[in-house]
Amino acid sequence: MKNIILNTDSYKSSHYLQYPPKSEYVSSYIEARGEEYDKTLFFGLQAFIKEYLLTPITQEDIDEAKAIITAHGLPFNKEGWQYILERYNGFLPIEISAVAEGMLIPLKCPLVQVINTDPKLPWLTSYMETALLRAVWFPTTVATLSYSIKEIIRSYLEATSDNVEAQLPFKLHDFGARGTSSHESAMLGGMAHLVNFQGTDTLSGIIGARRYYGADIAGFSIPASEHSTMTSWQREGERDAYANMIKQFGGKGKIFAVVSDSYDIYNAVSNIWGKELKEKVKESGATLVIRPDSGEPKEIVLEVIKRVYAEFGGYKNSKGYIVLDDSVRIIQGDGVDKQAIKEILETLKNEGFSADNIAFGMGGGLLQAVGRDDFKFAMKASAICVDGEWRDVYKDPITDSGKRSKRGRLALSCDFETVRVEELEGREDLLKVVFRDGKLLKDYTFDEVRKV
Repeated sequence: MKNIILNTDSYKSSHYLQYPPKSEYVSSYIEARGEEYDKTLFFGLQAFIKEYLLTPITQEDIDEAKAIITAHGLPFNKEGWQYILERYNGFLPIEISAVAEGMLIPLKCPLVQVINTDPKLPWLTSYMETALLRAVWFPTTVATLSYSIKEIIRSYLEATSDNVEAQLPFKLHDFGARGTSSHESAMLGGMAHLVNFQGTDTLSGIIGARRYYGADIAGFSIPASEHSTMTSWQREGERDAYANMIKQFGGKGKIFAVVSDSYDIYNAVSNIWGKELKEKVKESGATLVIRPDSGEPKEIVLEVIKRVYAEFGGYKNSKGYIVLDDSVRIIQGDGVDKQAIKEILETLKNEGFSADNIAFGMGGGLLQAVGRDDFKFAMKASAICVDGEWRDVYKDPITDSGKRSKRGRLALSCDFETVRVEELEGREDLLKVVFRDGKLLKDYTFDEVRKV
């Protein structure tokens, strides 16, 4: 699936025959047009460039594409692709400019701008739409969702906690790998989440951040049980299963999580953990993270925390909110989405409990339940050069003004004003060239992305 010629929509293969005579250059841009949030956190373009654009096409790629596309019922631009192979050694003669990865950009601003660099190939710009748009919308949407949740959690920590910055990076844990459509999706979405947080069980996200952004280890996890490991001890062995977790993973400063709802979460919390094993938990020096995994989240979390507090105790912080004993915390990973997180934190706050006490795990809702239309991502041509003269290209449908596209070669000023390049008037353009003719011109580190 690495043949970039086939990484497109079928109808694109016919477009080289559709441009005006003497067309030379086409300039297109990508933007997010709406609508739940007012900004997007741009991320992921570099991974696509490194994976797909730094490898040249080959004669085998051209031959394969010709056989498939012509059999599929479409014309194939063999002359154009042969020219790229012979003139550019198979590297695509395009220039890609983009805003900085990790930057928060208001909606309706250009995030990426693309133009062909050889006047014989005006069709190449829009041919790349399918691959480029997919490369941008998915990780940017996940990163933006993750960021918006981070801001919710931050607000509750600031209201109820004495220790905001140290805790925040580990308050949302990525459980989403198994819920994605592919390994690559898990990698891209997992990386996008790690721009904002450092907790994850999506190993492919760690690998992606290392491979494409030079991160050593971008995220962390802890030993944790699942139902199969707990129920294999059978119901009468539930206490022994929990005791084994303490034995295997206890120790000063360590953290481990135990799913505790296999049978009766309330009995597990109040009796097994809270009475039979309480001293073992405290003596271990570790922090036990109890995981409820069924029921209505905000009701279950509140009841579990109340029961933990009744058995393990705690203290009130400087803001007057209850913090559980350091030996025990809660993680909620079932039924979690942005709204559920807000409702749970609001419920705990209203009952006098600090957000210190809980972390969240989020699965398919983080990495899979997103779509291109969440932010109405689109790539549109905005200018064409015909016989040496630049012309505006745009659409303005009377049936949907929201689909009105921008005109001209674009720039984005530091105050996020979209203007024509010729109207920039000395101001810095946030759209920086990151790729040209087979070469990566800006190589972001993951630390850079996180600090933008």
